Amino acid sequence: MIESWTLDDGTAPASPAAVLALLRERIADGQLETLLTSSRGRSLAVITNTERAMVMLLDDESDPGEHAVTLEAAGSSGGFVLANGQNDEYPDKDTVPLTEALRIISHILAAGAPPADAAWSIDR
Repeated sequence: MIESWTLDDGTAPASPAAVLALLRERIADGQLETLLTSSRGRSLAVITNTERAMVMLLDDESDPGEHAVTLEAAGSSGGFVLANGQNDEYPDKDTVPLTEALRIISHILAAGAPPADAAWSIDR
């Protein structure tokens, strides 16, 4: 069975391209946190400040998961506003540029895993 993904609002886009289009719309509307849930019970969480994004992949609710990283980055960035209004700041090494995040998300949705060339940290 191919893994399918549903957004936290119940939307079930037909393709990775449709998910990316919805993500772009949500970001443009100021919805900076998105959670996707797969038919296998996995979660893909995306939190952005419109320039960088934290991309996390979790096997289940208790899983510490794994996330995209920028190994050479220094400093930190704020403006990661969660759905509950909390405004977070993350080290830049634990986030990626938004364009890279969208590439990674597209690959996870299509292939079930991050692209082989994406820097990735396993937090388990």
